[in-house]
Amino acid sequence: MLPSETRRVEAVQTACSIIDALREVNSIGVTALANELEMSKSAVHAHLVTLADCGYVVSDAGQYRLSLQFLEIAEHVKDTFGQYDVIEEELTRLADETGEIAQFATDEHGKIIYLAKAEGKNAVRTSSSIGRRGDMHSTSLGKAILSEMPRDKVDSILDVYGLPRKTPNTITDRERFHEELVQVRERGYTIDDEENITGVRCIGVPIEGKGDTILGALSITGPSSRMTDERIREELLAVLQRSANVIEVNVKFS
Repeated sequence: MLPSETRRVEAVQTACSIIDALREVNSIGVTALANELEMSKSAVHAHLVTLADCGYVVSDAGQYRLSLQFLEIAEHVKDTFGQYDVIEEELTRLADETGEIAQFATDEHGKIIYLAKAEGKNAVRTSSSIGRRGDMHSTSLGKAILSEMPRDKVDSILDVYGLPRKTPNTITDRERFHEELVQVRERGYTIDDEENITGVRCIGVPIEGKGDTILGALSITGPSSRMTDERIREELLAVLQRSANVIEVNVKFS
């Protein structure tokens, strides 16, 4: 589902903006937060007090931060996602076997959401983290999910977010991007060829859910020096498809 164009409640939007801002810092005062959001101190303070009363914000000597209640919410959301424990087990297996980063993501509101991640002994550091949102067009995970969608649905996502350039290799032409998705469907896997981060390549595969749904996608990420076409074809694709199959079987027959 993409962001809605229906009527919005301004107070809720303000509360969401405050929560998003608090997520980026350890703690912050009312004045600093009001300046960052370009709002009045009284309005920000009123929202913070309300959020604190509801248990979502903690006040400590005039500094505000998100409460640990978000941990409970996150655990609840994670538990509602099918076979999360199996996904984590397969990511750990992939990371240990390949030495690289293994990740699982799903899509929400036209973005990918990283739900699980495991790092092998040779893993490179990337900006992805559990819960983080990312663009679909420049990642192997996102392209894997998009490849399972009809063209009109892909276009509706591109209409909202476009094809912003992340690196010199990012595909920014819509027709070329659709051609890329056709190739993905034919070969059964995606490649992020330094399209999201320079020097980093990824291979991804879609994972089917129950019925005709797409649960998400699975990927292996590493430096381009190790993620060669030969290694992808002769080593990584087989282990990635094996893990995807394990997850799919558990999801469909759970």
